[in-house]
Amino acid sequence: MPDARAFACRVLAEWGMRGREDDVLLCVGELATNALVHGVPPGRGFLLRMVPYGEGAGDRGVRVEVHDSGGGVPAVPEAGDMSEPGESGRGLLLVSELADKWGVGERDPGKAVWCEFATPGVVASRRAPRSSSDPPGSSHRSAEPRTRATP
Repeated sequence: MPDARAFACRVLAEWGMRGREDDVLLCVGELATNALVHGVPPGRGFLLRMVPYGEGAGDRGVRVEVHDSGGGVPAVPEAGDMSEPGESGRGLLLVSELADKWGVGERDPGKAVWCEFATPGVVASRRAPRSSSDPPGSSHRSAEPRTRATP
């Protein structure tokens, strides 16, 4: 997770995003952790994409996408499911509380879990989407063109 958060932090700084960095970084960590624990078969990786959106003063933000090759549809746990102490199962609950929107899209294979954060600090018309490198040892391939992040 440190690499995913570091990538997101660099992109947010490059885009000049201010005010929601902590929320975005926490959600990146949660979605990346979920991808590794629940959505990535052994030997596969995940893809982290960050996409700016909007051009109007009230319609700017960043979309975070975590693509994995696992099946299933993640869901926020029901209130009764949270009665047991522990740290497992709270990632999507945090994402649903911190992000303005979130959802799951289909991929072949797998899924893309995404969340969006509105912010006045992103100028989308001048920023291209950014994608992380695959984790070491990964054989993941995206069907979309990718821009490799440079450290």
